[in-house]
Amino acid sequence: MEIILKEDVIGLGYKNDIVNVKAGYGRNYLIPTGKAVIASPSARKMLAEELKQRAHKLEKIKNEALALAEQLGKVEPIKIAMKVSATGTIYGSVNSLQIADELKKLGFDIDRKIIVVKDVKEIGSYKATVKLHKEVAVEIPFEVVAEEA
Repeated sequence: MEIILKEDVIGLGYKNDIVNVKAGYGRNYLIPTGKAVIASPSARKMLAEELKQRAHKLEKIKNEALALAEQLGKVEPIKIAMKVSATGTIYGSVNSLQIADELKKLGFDIDRKIIVVKDVKEIGSYKATVKLHKEVAVEIPFEVVAEEA
């Protein structure tokens, strides 16, 4: 039985994929729970039209992400002041929240959930990755410095 998935199903496929499943699995689980529809000729046409319309929107979103990535690429390294012990280890750690706050001060409204930062627990220069789109990511350089007492 061929079906069109309406959402990601682990071990089966991703949203809008056309997959073959056993008739019982499709009829008794996937279709009643709204995870799939039967891949009839009309459903296939609707899927093709939806993907065609969505491609334009996705291209626009990707272009906006590329433009923002270009602006973020020009940003000077961000300085983050943290309290430091005598050995140079900072109290706590630098995470995506501090990076997002510093970017907000520079005029970029970036959600902290799309910023990836490795564990930063010492003074030094690092890079944070901002994932603006599934195909667009930009690295933001930042420096952790000692806070003046």
